Amino acid sequence: MQEFSIFWLRVATALYAIGLLHALVTVLRRESTLFRPSLAAFVVASILHWVSIIDRWFAVGHFPVDNFFESVSLCAFLMALVYLYAFWRHEFASLAVLAFPLVFIMALLAATEAPVAGWTDTRVRGAWLLLHVGLVLVGYAALFLTAGASVFYLVEERRLKRKELGGFKRLPPLGTLDEMITRSMGIGFALLTVATLIGATWAYVESGTRWIGDPKIAISLLTWALCLVMVFLRNSAGWRGRKAALMSLTVLGASALTWAAHVGLRPSLLK
Repeated sequence: MQEFSIFWLRVATALYAIGLLHALVTVLRRESTLFRPSLAAFVVASILHWVSIIDRWFAVGHFPVDNFFESVSLCAFLMALVYLYAFWRHEFASLAVLAFPLVFIMALLAATEAPVAGWTDTRVRGAWLLLHVGLVLVGYAALFLTAGASVFYLVEERRLKRKELGGFKRLPPLGTLDEMITRSMGIGFALLTVATLIGATWAYVESGTRWIGDPKIAISLLTWALCLVMVFLRNSAGWRGRKAALMSLTVLGASALTWAAHVGLRPSLLK
């Protein structure tokens, strides 16, 4: 019976993915025509998610909160309900940039409880991992550009407030730096999101559920969550200027910590 629970959860996760796509398009283009279909898919996914929880409840004979997967599934479902209530009560559509990706990632983690067959081709295994690493590196490069522009923004802002002469030559205006921060931040978030999904899939096929307890995975997910909060505050809460600059530096620091935690990745994994 638990197989049916996993099946419905995975169907719900696939529907939640439409919301993730809406969030990525919104971050990159600052607007999206996908909100209405994403919201409809999100509602259907929430219903199927509840069906999955009920099915698991009957299968195990008690409310399913015994392990990590059951707990994160319930948490994702409750977050989905909170968002739907907020949208129904206050039409808080912009919260979708935060809620849709977060619910999707949590549902995805919950859906990895049942094991799958291992790699049938080592070349596919290596290519999948290389793609993950490549996207992470390019995403970090975009975040580095975001942090660099943020530093110059803070310096130029301080110089203008103090009415100081001189400073950096040919430094772009604050508006240009702010636009650079927005663009590079959105690209970095999109790349890291795709890299996170690819990496989680690779780890799931590679080691089943054992990867969940790896501290490096927890650090990576925390970094992604910080990046998600950053783009939400930037795009939906209107954070600009000094606040956004300091937030981008915080995310860059978390990214550096994540990279340091993964430097032990052995070349043998690529073979």
